[in-house]
Amino acid sequence: MGSLVLLFIGFCLILFLLRVQRKKNFPPGPYVFPIFGNLLQLNLTNPVPDLQKLSGQYGKIFSFYIGSRPVVVLNGVQVIKEALLKKSVEFAGRPQDLLVSHLTENKGVILADYGPSWREHRRFSLMTLRNFGLGKQSMEERILGETQHISAYLDRSAGKSMDPQHLFHKATSNIICAIIFGSRYEYENEFFLAMINKMQENAKLTNGPWAMLYDSLPVLRYLPLPFQRIFQNYHSVVEHVSGIVTQHNVTQVAGEMRDLIDCYQKEMEKQGDSNSSFDKSQMIGLLMDLLFAGTDTTSNTLRFAFLYLMTHPHVQERCQKEIDQVLGEKPQASFEDRHRMPYTQAMIHEAQRVANTVPLSVFHTTTKDTQLMGYDIPKGTLIIPNLSSVLNEESQWKFPHDFNPSNFLNDEGEFVKPEAFMPFSLGPRMCLGEGLARMELFLILVTLLRRFHFFWPEDGGVPDYTPVFGVTQAPKPYRLGFRLRGRQGV
Repeated sequence: MGSLVLLFIGFCLILFLLRVQRKKNFPPGPYVFPIFGNLLQLNLTNPVPDLQKLSGQYGKIFSFYIGSRPVVVLNGVQVIKEALLKKSVEFAGRPQDLLVSHLTENKGVILADYGPSWREHRRFSLMTLRNFGLGKQSMEERILGETQHISAYLDRSAGKSMDPQHLFHKATSNIICAIIFGSRYEYENEFFLAMINKMQENAKLTNGPWAMLYDSLPVLRYLPLPFQRIFQNYHSVVEHVSGIVTQHNVTQVAGEMRDLIDCYQKEMEKQGDSNSSFDKSQMIGLLMDLLFAGTDTTSNTLRFAFLYLMTHPHVQERCQKEIDQVLGEKPQASFEDRHRMPYTQAMIHEAQRVANTVPLSVFHTTTKDTQLMGYDIPKGTLIIPNLSSVLNEESQWKFPHDFNPSNFLNDEGEFVKPEAFMPFSLGPRMCLGEGLARMELFLILVTLLRRFHFFWPEDGGVPDYTPVFGVTQAPKPYRLGFRLRGRQGV
């Protein structure tokens, strides 16, 4: 008995020595356990509801621990705007010791830390997207061309039902592939399907329980555990992208800019070797960023949109009536038509709001010691902007917990965008593909709603709006019912 008592006392002493204590004036939060921090207090399958509860208990800014690493969670419009807009530089860093940062090796733009290389690559990316027609008719033509492939695919199965997951992933992936690689894939291309599957799997795994263990317990990182699958998937796609870059070197014609690869290689030649941040490894990182970000978020938003349109037929009918009135005999929609479609615009934005595809944004870090809402936050602290808290904030929306386009309409029926609408985040780290995503969502949804009627099929079961959590949030698999409309606009 004495030995057991001594063992218990020793165990308690070890826990006491390993305990993590919050620094003075650090944001409050739950008690921190040794080794695991607060991970055992969160549902790692989907921690968003637990973070909402903690916010209710500790306030709009609170802290918890991933292992021994402190994390500050930002909730609500006021706090997130204060951090990401008013103190944008102080909160513009990216974590460099998490699974996602090890995956990309600080390359590209999404997970690259704040600094000269990130600024140069973000500026290059935005300029190149504009040069390839973002916001112009040429980009519309790319998107509408891909939308015709979607329509043709649906035409062949009109009157039936299908799982739309792969169809929308193929379409959005092809649009970004046309920009960065200069070509698209056929929908049944073997590698194309494998690449999409790997990206979808990584989207689920990278914010899942095994990734959390990787981040919390470095001693586990080299063991053959499920998080190794994330690295295998990523490097498999990297290998293919590297092959495309090599092929471009063979086929490139001087002065001809076919795609982003050609533009990047021209920039490399322009800058030379002297202290330039532009090199092949950075180019691969950038291509991977654009490929992943340009596929998953838009595809998942489309899937959420059709899920709600099928189960809210009055919304679908009103959108179709507006589309028919505005387009008339026009052969196809243009992005400018959105200004004459307030209700359809409102529906699309409402789909983005309820989709909440990046619920915890992309993690930030502080670049220097700073203060926020009266609390002291040291340099290097991991920051999570909880975008879910904003997109569902009760004081900001007329119908915060329902799918209702009226959230984006004023009393006169005009389209308005509340300040709480920030699915692309805010500040210097705001998603650089926002313009492309907005154009894709409008042109794809309008084109398909003009041609097809979407309905909940008999084999669809009971609609379930519960999202599947991941780096990008997705709807649960469902069946999409569709048939050609009686009066077709195209």
